[in-house]
Amino acid sequence: MAAVIDGTLFLTTFLTLFVIMDPAGTVPVFLALTSTMTAKQRARAAIQAVAVAFGVIVAFVLFGKYILTFLGISVPALQASGGLLLLLVAMDLLTGKAEEPSASGKVNVALVPLGTPLLAGPGAIVAAMLAVQSSGGTVAGWVAIILAIVAVHVCLFLAMRFSVIVHRVLGEGGTTLVTRIAGLLLAAIAVQLIADAVRAFILGG
Repeated sequence: MAAVIDGTLFLTTFLTLFVIMDPAGTVPVFLALTSTMTAKQRARAAIQAVAVAFGVIVAFVLFGKYILTFLGISVPALQASGGLLLLLVAMDLLTGKAEEPSASGKVNVALVPLGTPLLAGPGAIVAAMLAVQSSGGTVAGWVAIILAIVAVHVCLFLAMRFSVIVHRVLGEGGTTLVTRIAGLLLAAIAVQLIADAVRAFILGG
């Protein structure tokens, strides 16, 4: 009997998206952007931000293949560009130079910049699309990817919903440490993506 879920793909997709979307690292930015909100408004903002991010990621998971075909982009090219992009994001996390967006009265911060591009940014989109390419189109693969995306967004919601408590427990030093570790792991993932892309180019050439 075929497996219902691809455990390896689930774990890989979950960890990759978790590192990129960084629930713990989102806490201080979320607190800053919702500093003038009440507890109820902050809870609603968390739901809206996660819903927007989930919608964007799922849209690219479902239609990313057609976008690649239409643009004539190969999987190795996507892997290489995605690896370079993730490496840049990792460098920002490691050096602490990532820009933190500020709140604006003209825009719902739960949608922009929280939902996108803070949560559903280019790195997360590329990672989700690459996961689809790795699934081979199997049912077990699709189940693994969807569950991984849902699990990561649940973590994001919990981190923002209980952001005050999380930030109090981690403190400034703890939040910075988590961000640096996430940057290191993301850099390793990026290098692996580039190496796989180069290998695919060589074998395909």
